[in-house]
Amino acid sequence: MSAASRTPLRSNRSRAALLTATAAAAALTLSACSSGGTSGGGGDTNFITGKNGIDTVAESARTAAPVLSGETIDGKQLTTADYKGKILVINVWGSWCPPCRAEAKNFQTVYKDLKGQGVEFVGINTRDTSTTPAVAFEKEFGVTYPSLYDPTGKQMLRFEKGTLNPQLIPSTLVLDRQGRIAVRALQPLSEDTLRSMIKPVLAEK
Repeated sequence: MSAASRTPLRSNRSRAALLTATAAAAALTLSACSSGGTSGGGGDTNFITGKNGIDTVAESARTAAPVLSGETIDGKQLTTADYKGKILVINVWGSWCPPCRAEAKNFQTVYKDLKGQGVEFVGINTRDTSTTPAVAFEKEFGVTYPSLYDPTGKQMLRFEKGTLNPQLIPSTLVLDRQGRIAVRALQPLSEDTLRSMIKPVLAEK
């Protein structure tokens, strides 16, 4: 076969590969804003996925979440180690993400209702190129709990493969009082769904 006759074949293969990759990316965009750059991978996560798509883990099978620390979008220092003994809700979001915008007020409402019961919220703002749109997002939706600024996804990469790590944007984790991952959602949440994730963890002694 001549070089001239091989060239169109290579071109067709490249075009097919590109179309396949584009279709895969489009499918991911339909399920959430984007991948968080972490991989769920294999491993025994010991979780049960409910009919609502929420992953839950029995107390005896939970694994510790990594300590997250760094600068917040308003320039302060934060570490999740300071929340030991509290239930901690971690929400991964971006100002550019429509589902994140849809759920923001729900998170603020639940935070206000439960913060007096030992429930805290921390956001992880990712893939915003500066803190300016992130700060504007929080102002627009009245968000008063802190968010770590994580433009390249380094905070998300602290979660080990095979655990209930945050894989999409938005993602939400509920950590129990021992700092272990109890519940995970890889989808935007209504106020009722968010409350249903926190309620059983709050009831634990």
